[in-house]
Amino acid sequence: MSGLDFFVVAVAAFIAGGINSLAGGGTLISFPVLIAVGIPALPANITNTVSLCPGYFSGAIAQRDDLAPQKVRAKRLAISGLFGGVIGSVLLELTPNNDFHTAVPWLILISCALLLSQNRVRNWVNQRSETRTVTSPSSRVLRDPSLGSTVAVFAAAIYGGFFGAGLGIMLLGLLGLFSDDSLRRVNALKQVLSLVINVCAALIFAVSGNVRWQIVPIMALAALLGGYAGGRLTTVVNPTALRWTVVVFGLVVAVKFWIP
Repeated sequence: MSGLDFFVVAVAAFIAGGINSLAGGGTLISFPVLIAVGIPALPANITNTVSLCPGYFSGAIAQRDDLAPQKVRAKRLAISGLFGGVIGSVLLELTPNNDFHTAVPWLILISCALLLSQNRVRNWVNQRSETRTVTSPSSRVLRDPSLGSTVAVFAAAIYGGFFGAGLGIMLLGLLGLFSDDSLRRVNALKQVLSLVINVCAALIFAVSGNVRWQIVPIMALAALLGGYAGGRLTTVVNPTALRWTVVVFGLVVAVKFWIP
């Protein structure tokens, strides 16, 4: 990689970190850029996961107060997420690069659909928790995770370990389906599960030989700085407009994969 390639990757990671902070979907920016600078699709996805992993720590720490009342639930669902993340990452490692390259545009389309549904999912989870609070106040008592939520998190974690873009909104919808908690608590649980899934995948990838380690520190630092900058711009940038921009970019990338 040339010096210009490193600069472009750093800029992409910075933008991805900011987008993740503002609207989500930053992977749809950084992953295609890694491919554009000459990294094959599978190593690019793996390197992207490892590089952006540190950004999940800040999100989980920021919502630790909302996690405190649901420690038991979080721990048990985290175990489910751990196994799912490991399975997804191992499946990715076993997938030939050419096959993964073929699957990439479809995975990007899934991610775009998840990103577009983000507001609807958030509103649905919020309305559902408010309705249950009014109709059955006792449902606010925290319970152990149900079998349904455990299986749902496990399935989402497999996807997260394999590709990961849009994992957050997928988890938010699934947790909202099985939980009676407020949006804030469900979102906090989503954050810690995303952290567990991505860290497990990153640990598997770290010993795979597919990580382009020379760019990981640059991307990780740039993503962290971008996340901080994005947090400072939350009152300035329209997240809906940004989300649509990312989706359009993702669609262009998907079409590009289909054009020889």
